[in-house]
Formats: sequence, structure tokens, C-alpha cells
Amino acid sequence: MKLGYNTNGLAFHRPGDALRLLAETGYRSVAITVDHVWLDPYADDLTARLDHTAGRLAELNLDCVIETGARFLLNPRIKHEPTLLSPSPEERAVRVDFLCRCVDIAKTLKAGAVSFWSGILREDISVDAAMSRLTDGCRQVADYAASKDVLLAFEPEPGMFIESFDQFAELSQRIDTDRFGLTVDIGHVQCVEQRPIADYLREWSDRIFNIHIEDMCRGVHEHLRFGEGEIDFPPVVAALMEIGYTGGVHVELSRHSHMAPEVVRESYEFLSGLLDATLGGAVG
Repeated sequence: MKLGYNTNGLAFHRPGDALRLLAETGYRSVAITVDHVWLDPYADDLTARLDHTAGRLAELNLDCVIETGARFLLNPRIKHEPTLLSPSPEERAVRVDFLCRCVDIAKTLKAGAVSFWSGILREDISVDAAMSRLTDGCRQVADYAASKDVLLAFEPEPGMFIESFDQFAELSQRIDTDRFGLTVDIGHVQCVEQRPIADYLREWSDRIFNIHIEDMCRGVHEHLRFGEGEIDFPPVVAALMEIGYTGGVHVELSRHSHMAPEVVRESYEFLSGLLDATLGGAVG
């Protein structure tokens, strides 16, 4: 597996400076949250930005995934809106178009996957009606991604319509393609699920395309620095090794951009130390 960091935690750095900081710290992957600074999919000079980013990733030996959780990119007044669950077809079409643009970005950068989530259900409609609405949007994006040979990694998110593995299982059955997998956020599992995190990693091992990681407390959706929450990380790392996960394990601390250099370093030291200890234990 490759240790990585999400650019939503580097909001005050120029993209080039952020990538170099990650590479020099020791990271080998980056989760690029596209926004008005990072590869704005609506920018007139997107092609040039993509060419520059591709060159920088190659120069720094960084893999990447594409993240789609920018807060106000599609609506400057309402965070994360519109979504695949928004009331009107026109609003949902905006999100579908955005996700397809992100698929194009992923194709150009040879990204491991495009990561996205359901959004919040803001209407009083039935669960089945909402699931049908979400399925329709996911199928449109999945068909487009398949045409570009890009993987999709769906993230269950606390407080959103799809927040658990059980809910994802129903959605996945409706989409019915093995190219529609998971972004597993380790903190979200701690927050929402009842069994040990390692159990879910083993259970879903063949569908995990992307990992987010941070500390968290059960029942509280707050991304915390390592050591500030309740997660027992050694079994998590051991399970990732056991299932042979080789993708990115991306630190997601989007509210820590104001102290990014410190948090980037301490997160790498924590995770690399865990990896070394787990490998040492396995060898011994």
C-alpha cells in the first residue's frame, strides 16, 4: 500500500508546493480534491493544468486518485450541492456532468479511481424513491467511466443517504458492475459501524479501490489527528496487509490546512511507524 494525503488538507498551498511537500515527506500517493485551485474542471486552461500536474506527479513519483468532495465548487452558497439526490433533474444533471468531467481528469492522470458519495437527502420522499434516484445517477456515471476504463470508488459518508456498508451493498447490487467499488474511510467505519473495522476490510476486500484514514470517535463525525480519537490502528493496518491492498491510504484532515506542514509530517510518521511495526511483527 502507498501512504498518501488528501489535498483538501492543503488548501493554503499552491498545488506544486503541496505535491513537493508530500513527496519530500515520504508519501507516494495523493488524493486530489478537484476544486477552484486543484484542476478546476470548468477552467479554460484545464488541459494545460492537467499536463503540468501529470508531469509533476511523474517527477515526484506520486500516484493519485481523484476526489469530488469540494465544498462550494458547484454552488457557491450551499456546501456540496447539488448532488445525485437533489430534487430536480436539472440539479442532478449538474452533479452527473461534474463526475464525468472528473472521470476525464482521472483518465488523463492515470488515477486509481474517482471517489464520490451520495449526498444528503433533503426531501421527504421514500427510501426506495431516493435509492432509485441515486441509482440512476450512479449508472450514468458508471457507464461513462466504463467507456474511459476508469474505476469508481463510492464512499459511505456519515449523515448522507448512504452511510453504511449495508446501504452500499444494496446500491452496488443495483449498479451491478465490479468496477463500482468502495472508498473506505477508516474513521467513518469507526463512527457508524458496530463491528471491528478489520472485519469490514476483510469482508469487502475485493471491492476496495481507495482508503481514507484519520482518527475518529464512535458516533461523532469529526476527522481527528492520529491519537485524538478512539481507533485501534494496528489491527486496521494488519488487515490491509492481510487482504493485499496495494492502493493509496490517504490521510483526510480537511480542517487542518492552517497547520498542514506539521500535520502532514506527524501523520506520515505515525502511519509509516505502524507499517514498520506490522511488517516487523510479521517477519518476527
